[in-house]
Amino acid sequence: MGVVISVRDVSRAYGPARALDGIDLEIEAGQAVALMGPSGAGKSTLLHLVGAMDLPDGGEVHVAGERVDTLRRRGLDRHRRRVGFVFQRFHLLPALSVLDNVLAPVLPRRVDFDRRARARELLEAVGLADRERALPGELSGGQQQRVAIARALIGHPPLLLADEPTGNLDSVTGQEIVDLLFTLREEYGMTMLLATHNPEVAAACDRVVRMRDGRIVGDDRVTPAENVLDRIGRLG
Repeated sequence: MGVVISVRDVSRAYGPARALDGIDLEIEAGQAVALMGPSGAGKSTLLHLVGAMDLPDGGEVHVAGERVDTLRRRGLDRHRRRVGFVFQRFHLLPALSVLDNVLAPVLPRRVDFDRRARARELLEAVGLADRERALPGELSGGQQQRVAIARALIGHPPLLLADEPTGNLDSVTGQEIVDLLFTLREEYGMTMLLATHNPEVAAACDRVVRMRDGRIVGDDRVTPAENVLDRIGRLG
């Protein structure tokens, strides 16, 4: 499980503003990598390019050995189906139940698994097995983010992209979401790329890539010992 990501000399501009300026980044299969930096550093833009939600002006984006920035519509659709997205805003459909929100991405697709059984399995994994009939408006912010995570995983993606997944949550709920994400990552073996301002999210990752003004200015590997010590520090 998990995929290799290779970003080579990638640039992206929006008018006169240069969001990315010659980015090079290699991510191993199964790694969890945090993108950190101030607003406008290019973190979200890089996520969007890896997920093929946007295209670069120059350079190459490879995921699982496939160059995604040159794909046509069918190829882009295929690529996006193997990517799970989690955003700062939950983007749940307010008129649908929790269960139907989780099911929504796979309803129009042919799949080789039981959709409802998979959705219920994921709701149990995120601790919401008893809320499948609730509407999003009846849930707390943390519960809504848990639904969004379950929805992101419904298609068995080998790659999870998360853009400020704790940004709209209080610190306690945010930490619960971090722990949940990394528990699910261990269970499903995904590669994870997260844009975050939260140092606790970054400390849980294998690497912290620091960005500023569209460039990578630091790339630090977090050793298992540091990871454990950080978690112990938070607990006690």
